[in-house]
Amino acid sequence: MAVGGWWNRQFNPEIDLVGADRAPIATRLHFCGSITWLSKPFDAHDLRELREGVQQVPGFDSTRTGLIGVSRSGSDLPAGAADAVWGPADVLAAWQP
Repeated sequence: MAVGGWWNRQFNPEIDLVGADRAPIATRLHFCGSITWLSKPFDAHDLRELREGVQQVPGFDSTRTGLIGVSRSGSDLPAGAADAVWGPADVLAAWQP
């Protein structure tokens, strides 16, 4: 698995997280995500921007690619609106041996 980001030459959209099966050229995207590291929760506005932006990511498949929100302040989304919402503890836990 490879994790990185994606953006076009205009930096619009800028997708903070892209999890793929391999690098440098992926054959399948596992997830795309957005990081909101402000003092506000990940909300419907952030999710809408992510949903719009990922349409431009090569290989994105709305039936197979998960959507992830990352925020240090939690989430204001209803349950199930995103495939996952991670906070700081989740990000740190992902890097533990």
